[in-house]
Amino acid sequence: MTTRQDALALDARDPLAALRAQFSLPEGVIYLDGNSLGVLPTATPARVAAAVADEWGSGLIRSWNSAGWVDLPRRVGDKIGRLIGAGPGQTLAADSTSVNLFKVLSAAIAIVKAGGDTQRRVIVSERSNFPTDLYIAESLARQHGFTLQLVEPDEIAAQFDSSLAVLMLTHVNYRTGRMHDMAALTRAAHACGALALWDLAHSAGAVPVDLLGADADFAVGCGYKYLNGGPGAPGFLWVNPRQLERMERDGLWQPLAGWFGHAAPFEFSPHYRPAAGIVRFSCGTPPVLGLTALETGVDTVLAAESLGGLAALRRKSLALTCHFITLVEKHCAGRGLSVITPRTEGERGSQVNLARAEGAYAIVQALIARGVIGDFRAPDNLRFGFTPLYTRFVDVWDAVDHLRQVLESGEWKEARFHQKAAVT
Repeated sequence: MTTRQDALALDARDPLAALRAQFSLPEGVIYLDGNSLGVLPTATPARVAAAVADEWGSGLIRSWNSAGWVDLPRRVGDKIGRLIGAGPGQTLAADSTSVNLFKVLSAAIAIVKAGGDTQRRVIVSERSNFPTDLYIAESLARQHGFTLQLVEPDEIAAQFDSSLAVLMLTHVNYRTGRMHDMAALTRAAHACGALALWDLAHSAGAVPVDLLGADADFAVGCGYKYLNGGPGAPGFLWVNPRQLERMERDGLWQPLAGWFGHAAPFEFSPHYRPAAGIVRFSCGTPPVLGLTALETGVDTVLAAESLGGLAALRRKSLALTCHFITLVEKHCAGRGLSVITPRTEGERGSQVNLARAEGAYAIVQALIARGVIGDFRAPDNLRFGFTPLYTRFVDVWDAVDHLRQVLESGEWKEARFHQKAAVT
């Protein structure tokens, strides 16, 4: 793709092009931030309005049964499960990614401690993992007398020894766009007697994931990125049936024992009895409106199934990111940018991260003022997400052209682009 006309030609031949019509995209905006917040599906406002006016307004409390509210965590979970290589009844849509991580990492620690090996007390993660993952792991390590060991990607292989309890990684790193080999790292963890926990925040709905095929132990993810569930959408969690059976056999609980995780919540028993299967990881009353919006967003991804599914989305994603990297290196050469996302396709998620020692934040703000929306991650990271459901090849071309202009003109040096808001 050397010209803008070439980009338009690629869009004309794109077998996934029709999927873009599912979304409400503002005129004149090139949106490359679906890895932070997905675009609004056109069906969401009416669907949520119906849940408010009809199900809540007219049905009132009867809608827990008549509208199927009580089934939403499992129903939406099963839809997400189709995107992450999970079987029916194995995935639960609930709470936030952070809360879900707390639940499953606590369960993993409980399983390790129940095994009786007092030397196995290390949780390993990347130093550049998303901070909330590290904070939660650090908190749980302090509570249980474990150690959180942070390493660089090329140091992970050296951590597989008898002290390793849990390998906790984000499948696609938010700061670099690097994608780990889930199957290989999970095998290595199991080979030394450890468990493997995966955060799919930057994977679910963007790249193929096969949790069962990789034999992972636990996984969590969010609903507001590539699943298009809206700001603050509920997250999800998955637990390998093998570990669910172990928890049931050994009488292990997840730490947030709430009434919706009870075997019979409407018995209102004063004593907790965990539900069977994945439902034991439920806690409080499901957020009906959030789950309704999330289900509509997940449906936009499932709409690709008839067009080749995630494999087809992945092919387009790789083409988009490859073109972006090529154009940046051609048109922005000598402007202080470096590509930190891996060039090898199997090691790259659906985003491209650039680094610049000076002005990274201001450059992103200047692009946003031009209608090119990416985001900034401290200290020097310009991050661009490519959602194949709605991102076009011409968007890639135009975004890089705007980036070139911002750099060549020095536009980013204007004072207004250096003023930081509460959310950066």
